[in-house]
Amino acid sequence: MRADARRNRDRIVEAARAVVAERGIDAPMELIARRAEVGVGTVYRRFPDRHALIAAMADQYIHEIADALTRAEESGDGAMAAVRSFVVWCGDQGRGALAAALADLPQELFEEMREFVTVRANMVERLEALVATAQERGEMRADVGADDLMALLNIFACHPTPRGEHYLRIMLDGIDNSSRHH
Repeated sequence: MRADARRNRDRIVEAARAVVAERGIDAPMELIARRAEVGVGTVYRRFPDRHALIAAMADQYIHEIADALTRAEESGDGAMAAVRSFVVWCGDQGRGALAAALADLPQELFEEMREFVTVRANMVERLEALVATAQERGEMRADVGADDLMALLNIFACHPTPRGEHYLRIMLDGIDNSSRHH
């Protein structure tokens, strides 16, 4: 892909993310084109339909989440600190509107997105390993698993509230067994 075509594609995806976060998954393609400062024809050349654009947004989003998990894992602060860092990053209210819009999509749509499914599965495996390590070290409650964290993140990210970050930290304190949080 030529550099200018790549830039247009990236601008369209970024604009789509912003517009979808503001207006929902059915936001007009014309509005996305205006926000990206391209013609609507350019949008349709890059993304033949709304599904293709949604897939590109979802792929970009899941890669960002996976990258956040990598940064948390590589921080060197320990397993529970990595879990905490990752959960706080995911629960940031700035990401909530897009997560909420994507959560409204039928689950079958995601199953068709091979890249999304593969990256998400890998991310969940890595999160499970972090949780297991934190539990083995006594840093985290033994009755909480990665699936619980993903469900809680779904609640916090997809249903943002003004005090969401506060509630998220309360939840994290509730699963953290390390002495510095008691």
